[in-house]
Amino acid sequence: MANYTATPFTLLLRLLTTLVASFFLFLSPSSAALHAEAKHKAVTHKLHFFFHDVVSGRNATVAQIINPVKSPPTSTFLGMTNIMDDLLTEGPQPTSRPVGRAQGIYASSDFTEIAFLQIMNLVFTDGAYNGSSLTVVGRNPPLHDVREMPVVGGTGLFRFARGYAQAHTHTLSANGDAIVEYNVYVMVP
Repeated sequence: MANYTATPFTLLLRLLTTLVASFFLFLSPSSAALHAEAKHKAVTHKLHFFFHDVVSGRNATVAQIINPVKSPPTSTFLGMTNIMDDLLTEGPQPTSRPVGRAQGIYASSDFTEIAFLQIMNLVFTDGAYNGSSLTVVGRNPPLHDVREMPVVGGTGLFRFARGYAQAHTHTLSANGDAIVEYNVYVMVP
């Protein structure tokens, strides 16, 4: 039989293995509250509204804060950055019942097609969601029929919300004003 002597490294390895095993036995999912989210039933909300992006005229809701890159010139307006405070309504007409505002920034960020990095808060000011907001951050190529952007959080009734927003251009005028239909699906724990 071979004579076995433990080296300091072997002892350290055994000690670490025992500690790690003990830690995981102690830190069960239930004691660590890792199941807390699963115990709460998620509430799913489907929201439907229209976004009015007015870039022209006296009542513009968009302000350009950075001009597009001029050298080399691009057909995608690369670099153009706008701040928005757009009306959200129940229907596509600007006179429809207002339900909130879309407040944020969108910037052209693609050399190959018109596509925006869009960062916005959907701030609800009427109805069941009054005082709550959702935050949407994602890529928005406005010439695509349907665009999908992630919902990354919210406030009020939407605290800890996760989901996605689908945008579809309802109308686009020659001067760039747009009415965009939004379907937003969010889950709240």
